[in-house]
Amino acid sequence: MQDPLTWHWQPFGASALLLEVHPVGQLANRAVLALAEHVRATAPVGLIAAVPAINSLLLTFEPLVLTSAALQAWLEPLLASVPPAPAEPLHIHELPVNYGGAAGPDLVAVAEALALTPHEVIDLHTSVTYRVMMLGFAPGFPYLGPLPAALHLPRRATPRNAVPAGSVAIAAGMTGIYPTCLPGGWHLIGRTPVTLFDPHGDPPALLAPGDGVRFVAC
Repeated sequence: MQDPLTWHWQPFGASALLLEVHPVGQLANRAVLALAEHVRATAPVGLIAAVPAINSLLLTFEPLVLTSAALQAWLEPLLASVPPAPAEPLHIHELPVNYGGAAGPDLVAVAEALALTPHEVIDLHTSVTYRVMMLGFAPGFPYLGPLPAALHLPRRATPRNAVPAGSVAIAAGMTGIYPTCLPGGWHLIGRTPVTLFDPHGDPPALLAPGDGVRFVAC
């Protein structure tokens, strides 16, 4: 049985409040996502944004309209009353992935490090539905979890200066997709042709926190 969730908050500058929930895990992430959605839907006057991360929620506000103390008083009953998001994501994206070769230059090395074959790595990676736990690092970059335990590896010892857009990667118990050409230290096992981020789109990011993702080998 998982320990009950506990919330802590602290000022984050003069116009923001940072909430953190522990223990870190899937339930904590679901609680953060549900609270963020509820806060956006019922926001008091003066609240500017609610930005979820894996186990935290950053709330920005206009201090001349909404004080930190008033925001905390409004939030406190919500922490116990808002249930976590459903265990199964409601909106699931299926993304095609070309694994290995030029699209996934680290696949063979990953398989060797894990004492698996490349096909076993692919089978494991495509075997589960991942949750978008947060967007971060760069616009539209999804942190997806949980990654099957058999695929857990630390980040690469030496990051790359440029990772192609669409690269599907794993590191530190998570999988992610590089939305644009970026530097990065995750292990590249494949690439999707799907556009993850379009600055002119509405919304610009294809994936949102709380969405589900399934990878399909092609």
